[in-house]
Amino acid sequence: METSISMTDFYEKYLNENLNLIDVREVHEFQAGHAPGAKNLPLSTLEQGYKELKPDQEYHVICQGGVRSASACEFLSTQGLTVINVEGGMNAWPGQVE
Repeated sequence: METSISMTDFYEKYLNENLNLIDVREVHEFQAGHAPGAKNLPLSTLEQGYKELKPDQEYHVICQGGVRSASACEFLSTQGLTVINVEGGMNAWPGQVE
């Protein structure tokens, strides 16, 4: 089951908590600007890359608009990981980017 969070609610949590944020956009998109502290794990390499994630942690997943992150969350949850899709993705990101 996929869980989602609005960008407004996510950003408030992001500012006040130490969250695990996974950006599933491709490397060139990530390099063009991403949320500070996000880890790049492109959707195209997720089938192998997810193995470095820890099953005892919760991960927030973001992309550009929310579609790829929803797909990533669906896959990751079937692998036993706890994931939350960030709705609106980087298109809705209100903060600074790195």
